[in-house]
This record gives sequence, C-alpha cells and structure tokens, in this order.
Amino acid sequence: MIRFILNILWFVLGGWISGLLWLLGGAILALTIVGLPWAFSAWRIASYSFWPFGREVIWGGEADGKDIGCFGIGLNLIWFIFAGWYIALSHLMIAIAQFVSIIGIPFALKNLELTKLAMAPVGATIRRKP
Repeated sequence: MIRFILNILWFVLGGWISGLLWLLGGAILALTIVGLPWAFSAWRIASYSFWPFGREVIWGGEADGKDIGCFGIGLNLIWFIFAGWYIALSHLMIAIAQFVSIIGIPFALKNLELTKLAMAPVGATIRRKP
C-alpha cells in the first residue's frame, strides 16, 4: 500500500512530466535510425519514471551474469557525451532540492537512481522488487 501511495505522489508531483519527456526523447531517437539502440533504453527509463516505487534497476550483468560488452560500453559513452550528462544533471538538481525536506527523501533517492540511469542506460534492466 505504501508503494502505491508513493507512486501516486511521485506521478502527481512530477513523475508524469519526467516519464513523458523520456517517451518523447525515445520517439525522437527512434525517428533517426541511428538513435534506435538508445530509444529502447529511453522507453524503459520512461516506464520507470512513471512508477518507480516497488521496482529496481539491475545494472549490466547483475541479472544474468553477462557483461554488456564493448559495444554496450561504447553506446553508453556516446550517450553520456551527447545526452546523458545534462539529463543526469537535471535529475541530480531535482534530487538535491528534494533532500531538503524529510518527506522528499524517498523521492530524492529515486531521482538519484534516475541520475545514474541517465548516465548509462544501455544494459540496465528494470524489474519488480521481490
């Protein structure tokens, strides 16, 4: 029940904007054939941006023991240079503002997770928490 309430508060207080912007970014990336590998990652992050509580991010090879490889590292590097750093910076600034109040701390922690995800989205998977 607490996850549901946190998700509703998250969505109403800005999660819908974040999710829609990630969806829009993914759509723009999909329009350019070159951006297709990042579009799927952006859509995955959009679903997490809408409803983050009760879900967790699994990085690289944590889920199946496989590494993302040189290709995935290269994609993440290109992403970071052209888009990831300023998207991550925006999530970080929002997290800092949310840390000011005790009520905002759970939301700030999720924004920090989105900060990390915005820096290197390729190879990350999102699953429900057990």
